[in-house]
Amino acid sequence: MSSIRLLLSFLLITVLGFSCKFEDPIKNKVFFEPVKGIGFTEVRRSFETGLIFNKDGYQLEPIWQVKFLSDTVAKVLNPDKNIFLDFPVTLDHDSIFNISGTWLKATHVSKDSLIFQVLKVENKTVYYVKSNVFMTLYANDYIKKALHKTVEEARRPQKKDTAYILNRMSKIEAKPDSFFAARKPVQFISKNKQATIDKKEIEADIMNKWDKSEEYMFPEYNIRIKKAYDDFSYSFWATVDQNGKIYYQKSLIYVFPEFEQSTNKTIRGIVDGYLSTYFDVIPGSTLGMPHTSAIVINVKGTKNKRHICAPYFAHYLFIVIFLVPLPLQPELLQLQVLLLASQ
Repeated sequence: MSSIRLLLSFLLITVLGFSCKFEDPIKNKVFFEPVKGIGFTEVRRSFETGLIFNKDGYQLEPIWQVKFLSDTVAKVLNPDKNIFLDFPVTLDHDSIFNISGTWLKATHVSKDSLIFQVLKVENKTVYYVKSNVFMTLYANDYIKKALHKTVEEARRPQKKDTAYILNRMSKIEAKPDSFFAARKPVQFISKNKQATIDKKEIEADIMNKWDKSEEYMFPEYNIRIKKAYDDFSYSFWATVDQNGKIYYQKSLIYVFPEFEQSTNKTIRGIVDGYLSTYFDVIPGSTLGMPHTSAIVINVKGTKNKRHICAPYFAHYLFIVIFLVPLPLQPELLQLQVLLLASQ
């Protein structure tokens, strides 16, 4: 009897299972047909905190401009060359799609605005814990006619972003050797013709997804000092405080333990002797507010090469011409020139 009941229960579950309508995951995806042909501009890119900055000073920048031509093709702005390029759009389940090599999830789609979540995808697996960046895009007509703003005005940081930076500044000022990246990096202005500097530039391209943040997250400078006390070459990282004072932190080139103390002393001497004297240093700043930030410095000194002094050479020339016998003059003159040139 129990076996019959078990069989009937199984048959009932089977019948009910086939009669249920399961949602097809392929149908559960976003469509861009309703916004076809509308130009959208990204006005804000923020973390899940709602802020555009993280604790390290990294700033999310709204750079996208997009126009969906269909559910399979979209025009996306190349910000480096300022031209629109056609990219295929791959629609997936759960409102996930891929465009320009980026996986996104559409959380809102209307003719006025789009909101996308930037997804971290590896081997077809979505890591939502790491997918903590959100993009807000407005239709170009909405920015102009409804908000009555320019794109630049719509993209300006909000009050909560400024409050966050002020809070970070107060924390690093209270803790020695702490810092965060300056959105506007440190600037060096040479005030001595013997000192030159150039800052390493990063080119935005598709490989770094048009992200040039490395230029300000850890800016790198190449400094050349002519007529130095000796030939030297060092690479190190340092901090620059809100007043523009440089503090040496650590060599980026391995130094044997027995030479570490003398190397640190030498580099500090170069910082205090040459860099602080030969350059006006403007501290890094974020939202117009100066604060302590970190930089990389590659400094190379070239020792002054001694040349033949004109009066010194003329003195020897006088002796050779007037005091040395004529047959010996060419040989002695050549010898003196070689000796002077080797000094």
